[in-house]
Amino acid sequence: MSYASAADCQEYVRAVTEHTERLQRLEAELQAQVPSWRWAPVVEAIQALRGVQFTAAVILIAELGDLPRFANPRQLMSYLGLTPSAHSSGERRRQGAITKTGNSHARRALVEGAWAYRYPAKVSRHLQLRLEKVPTAIQDISWKAQVRLCKRYRRLVARGKNANQVVVAIAREMAACVWASAREVAGAH
Repeated sequence: MSYASAADCQEYVRAVTEHTERLQRLEAELQAQVPSWRWAPVVEAIQALRGVQFTAAVILIAELGDLPRFANPRQLMSYLGLTPSAHSSGERRRQGAITKTGNSHARRALVEGAWAYRYPAKVSRHLQLRLEKVPTAIQDISWKAQVRLCKRYRRLVARGKNANQVVVAIAREMAACVWASAREVAGAH
């Protein structure tokens, strides 16, 4: 087994520092540009959901666009590839893995955000600051989603489901909450 030299370690630290600074610059640019974007109210609204911070919200809306174009949440879930595949033969029907069709960037953002529902429902200081910027109807959607999804996560894990499968199931339901929030904002304008 070989060990990295001090010079190698310094190089690794420098590379990480440069990437971190680049990410901070890009996020600052996004923060400056989004308020003038026509989807800014939707970006703000979906940040009311636990696990959906600014960058994830921008990714979702940039990748999905006009969410109310989906007639119902199931269409959005299907578009994101978060619905289970089905195998049927005669009277026998089995569900398989998710289809993974559609937009992988948006699907990944939802799955990453879904991990936040492992913990009991509560409003953190960061989430509270985001909630203060949105209408009461969006706050209600956020809280109902949080209570429901935290409970669902615990229930599925208690049934012995694999944590990754549970998180994908939570992400699928999060898509419905994103859809409902976007529809609420669209109805207000």
